Amino acid sequence: MRLLHLSDLHIGKTVNDFPMIEDQAYMLRQVLEMIERESVDALLLAGDIYDKPVPSEEAVRLLDSFLCSLAEKGTETFLISGNHDSDERLHFGSSLFEKNNIHIAAKYDGSIYRRSCQDEYGAVNIYMLPFVKASQVKHFYPGEKIASYDDAVRVALSHAQLSPKERNILVAHQFVVGESEEPQPGGSESAAVLHVGTVEKVGIGCFDGFDYVALGHIHSPQKVGRETIRYAGSLLKYSLSEVSNDKSATLVTLGAKGEVSVTLLPLKGRRNMRHLKGKMEQLLDKKNIQEPEDYVFVTLTDEEPVNDVMAIFRQYYPNVMKINYDNSHTREMGEIDIAGAMKERTYPELLSDFYRMMYGCEISEEEMQMMKEVAKEAGVIHETDEINH
Repeated sequence: MRLLHLSDLHIGKTVNDFPMIEDQAYMLRQVLEMIERESVDALLLAGDIYDKPVPSEEAVRLLDSFLCSLAEKGTETFLISGNHDSDERLHFGSSLFEKNNIHIAAKYDGSIYRRSCQDEYGAVNIYMLPFVKASQVKHFYPGEKIASYDDAVRVALSHAQLSPKERNILVAHQFVVGESEEPQPGGSESAAVLHVGTVEKVGIGCFDGFDYVALGHIHSPQKVGRETIRYAGSLLKYSLSEVSNDKSATLVTLGAKGEVSVTLLPLKGRRNMRHLKGKMEQLLDKKNIQEPEDYVFVTLTDEEPVNDVMAIFRQYYPNVMKINYDNSHTREMGEIDIAGAMKERTYPELLSDFYRMMYGCEISEEEMQMMKEVAKEAGVIHETDEINH
């Protein structure tokens, strides 16, 4: 059986006021062609399908078109919600989609969705765990000991009823760490995820019973611990920090139990995203201008600012996303700003911002206290921090 693993589509995302919807449509057409070319049996979509809990009309239309195309091809599709998605909105119509082999697990209800497929080697069981908060798991299992986020995921998965002799696949959207390593962010993840979300760590030991774990949440494609626990990465480059990050879809080929091979299939956007750095005169020299339609971030090293610099650059690069300066003045200012920011932000403030951004609500006192305890265990904060803040 051949599975294609994707995640973090972020349909409807805007980067520096540039809507990405046409670029996303272009990439999804590539995915459909890839499914046919590679004879893919099932597609795994590991969360953050939309970029916002309330997606735009054009974002909803694009996802609708993509899912309809998958249904027409007869491709079994397994889709979960991520932290950017609205559980309710993504869950809408799931019963109707189910009849067309589009399986959606957007709301955690205390159980793990399971669907079994067959090939010449027997059953392949696909389990789906949408993005959950520890408080949700505690609600359904009040008698279980849940002192950390890792505990919560372990408890949720303990009710999955795995078949040890059959092949088991999990689709999940979490921050997963190896025994001695953490995943490397792509850079376009939100600041709250990078600073606070890392406290919500899940160890790879949670997934010992699964032959392959299809993860979403981190935007850079990579394995975590073992080759068969993987992040697919985001569909497109969504920030300056990703200009050197090659995008791909992960093709998973299952043989008999224990036989799993992984291949990264490259995805190429209709426009590349690049970073140009240097003096303006050098960058706009005709012999140095290449692929002018690309999305471009520009860092000028000129010591003096240039009037109407964006208008000037867009005569040569119409899709310039941002222009900044790197010179003696900005480096001095940057050092001051960073130092001030570190002193002004406390862990509870970052955590509150994270919850408002991710869940659209205020963090409860119980959740705040639990996260503080986890942060203490992880060494993120100390007793003195509580006293001082």
